[in-house]
Amino acid sequence: MYIGIDLGTSGVKLALVTKSGEVIKTVSKSYDIIIPHPSWSEQDPYQWFDQTFEALKEIVVGFENQIKGIGFSGQMHGLVILDQNDSVLRNAILWNDQRTVKEVEYLNGTIGIQTLVEETGNIALTGLTAPKLLWVKNNEPKIFSQINKIMLPKDYLAYRLSGVFASDVSDLSGTLFFDCKRKCYSAKMLDMLSIKESMLPNVFESYEQIGILKKELADQLNIIQEVPVIIGGGDQAVGAVGMGIVNDGESSISLGTSGVIFVASDSYKVDHISHFQSYAHANGKFHTMAVMLNAAGAIKWWLEQVTESKDYASFYKRVSQCPIADSIFFLPYLMGERAPINDPYAKGVFFGLGAHHGQDEIGRSVVEGVTFALKDSFELIRSLGVDIKKARITGGGAKSQVWLQMISDILNTDIAKVQTDEGPAFGAAILAMVGSGAYQSVQKACEITIKETEVFHPNPQNHSVYQKKYNTFVKLYPNVKPLFQILE
Repeated sequence: MYIGIDLGTSGVKLALVTKSGEVIKTVSKSYDIIIPHPSWSEQDPYQWFDQTFEALKEIVVGFENQIKGIGFSGQMHGLVILDQNDSVLRNAILWNDQRTVKEVEYLNGTIGIQTLVEETGNIALTGLTAPKLLWVKNNEPKIFSQINKIMLPKDYLAYRLSGVFASDVSDLSGTLFFDCKRKCYSAKMLDMLSIKESMLPNVFESYEQIGILKKELADQLNIIQEVPVIIGGGDQAVGAVGMGIVNDGESSISLGTSGVIFVASDSYKVDHISHFQSYAHANGKFHTMAVMLNAAGAIKWWLEQVTESKDYASFYKRVSQCPIADSIFFLPYLMGERAPINDPYAKGVFFGLGAHHGQDEIGRSVVEGVTFALKDSFELIRSLGVDIKKARITGGGAKSQVWLQMISDILNTDIAKVQTDEGPAFGAAILAMVGSGAYQSVQKACEITIKETEVFHPNPQNHSVYQKKYNTFVKLYPNVKPLFQILE
């Protein structure tokens, strides 16, 4: 049995998984988000560990002598800092914290995007770790002066469980002080941040063993054998492993409130325009990731807030009955947008409304608009030389067969569902299998443990109609972009 631990934002989830990929048991525990100021977001690392260990106590019951490895997945970009006594110096600053606007402007403007891309492969965003360090340096100098260890959220758990100060290439890719292509720290970025490499964890591949579970903790869990601790990775990369996205050109689409397009690659693809993030993957190679702020959330807005309904099955049925060739369009940028336009001022727009349009036609345009926006990112990723062969789908939006067929038709790509939806926790268990020697590679482990249950193939006729509509869709945003800032 192998345990995957996924340290999320709202809680921690553990999955107990067999070598063949059967999920035997899951346990979840929640903890608080601390909001000390509007747009700030923090958590207490001590709560992370306490809740994780409580979950471990539950999940091992009855399987104590069968546990062969523990792996991790974790929310990315969070800043955890310890003093020389390993005490947490302040609450962790999370990925969705927005306090670092000035620091990001300094990094992208004064340090310069070209330098950042050369040193790390990516540009500065408010959620990343390096801007958070600068913020602490600028605003909490006494705390900054006491820093002895800098780590990411899941690394804190690994440290507490194993005693080894370690991190992995996929999670470190999101710090902006790590050279993603060369898989090492950037000396220039460390110097700019006024930190030393000795403050940072040793670097491992995500599937590598860093140590064993501490004996005193194993005793509390009634485990007598040595249990390897595998470092794991950032939640997006490990979640992709949990869906089997590990071979060149394989892709996943996460259809939550926001959306993530994740494409595995054997080589590092630099996005010089910086539409996307280019990171190391948890399988030992690389990936390109496009993060959209508006995916299933835009559809939820239309259905629940505008039409005041929660009947998604009926909604998608009516969508399927509307003609594809209709002329109404929707720009889904209700929350601004990251990939691929990186425009915080962008807004939602309906275009082409006619007197003959009703709720069903407008609703269909919302689903199409989100999917066309997905296609924007897909086409740009393809332009980097990434050959996308198929996409596997996860998230709440994956429940609609109507939408999945539309995605397949618009992207002109096979869309598949897999047998498990445990995501990062399942991926962390797979990494534990590899790190403890059950499989020789992440690819082999995924081949054995993950199976596709349903595949949607593109309809050539539908794709032809959608492509004509998409050619109009891509002209809309550039033409209305100058008007968005007037609304601010």
